[in-house]
Amino acid sequence: MQVYLPIAEMSVNSLGVLIMGWLVGFLSGMFGVGGGFLMTPLLIFIGVPPAVAVGTQSNQLVAASVSGVLAHWRRGNVDVKLGTVMLVGGLVGTSIGVWIFGVLQRLGQIDVAIGLSYVFFLGIIGSLMLVESVRAMLRRRAPAAGRGKLHHHIWLHGLPLKMRFHRSKLYISALLPAAIGAVGGMLVAIMGIGGGFLLVPAMIYLLNMPTALVAGTSLYQIIFTTAIATLLHAATNNTVDVMLALLLLIGGVIGAQVGTKAGGYLRGEQARALLGFLVVAVAARLAWDLVVPPADLFTVATGVPR
Repeated sequence: MQVYLPIAEMSVNSLGVLIMGWLVGFLSGMFGVGGGFLMTPLLIFIGVPPAVAVGTQSNQLVAASVSGVLAHWRRGNVDVKLGTVMLVGGLVGTSIGVWIFGVLQRLGQIDVAIGLSYVFFLGIIGSLMLVESVRAMLRRRAPAAGRGKLHHHIWLHGLPLKMRFHRSKLYISALLPAAIGAVGGMLVAIMGIGGGFLLVPAMIYLLNMPTALVAGTSLYQIIFTTAIATLLHAATNNTVDVMLALLLLIGGVIGAQVGTKAGGYLRGEQARALLGFLVVAVAARLAWDLVVPPADLFTVATGVPR
């Protein structure tokens, strides 16, 4: 059934959008990521304007993240104190990101900026995750080679304002998780992603968090940053399509519950390898779209440009 999207000014197949929402919700629950790294490109691929895709799908991330974090909460896999510190930085980063988004939109460069941001961040981070997870699987198959140190201390761990996070058994500077949250908040606003693809590896490799707590804590922080981003985009940039958001929300909530259960059957390195592969694949597709000439070199549009 075709449904008209008033803000995007186009019609879409409602069943197809519901399936997309379910898929992203599934990934959110399984990996502890918001899933926006996949949803925004998928919406762009079906013709939704990039600015509307970013502003709208942030709303879907809220629902998918709530659904996922509730499942993790029941298992005791959420560090609320650490997530709250990340949230403080995330709210600052989100506000700055929405302002930058508005400036780029008024300059008419937002579509290009979104595409380049995805290719850059997803390409680098996805490649690093894929390489590291493959190495971890190889070490598991060759235990005689040695496991090495479980925790690696770097200069960032010597920053001031140290706090003790009992749930994660960490004693680190509060500036570190706050900074990670701030970067994630900017990505939420500019790229329409929960930032989980960045938060998850940062929490594992920079904070040395136990892997079991990473997904739930990441989703806890993502809930609030994406909610703020959605409100700010709706109020300042007018890029939130309620009809599209509703379809994505319904599919996302259901998919997140299924994904959370499925995630329990994968080892940590296997989950990271699969996520890294998906991130690299999306980045490659976006890079291809940026360099290949479009079928129609010229288009005629009416109304106020986005």
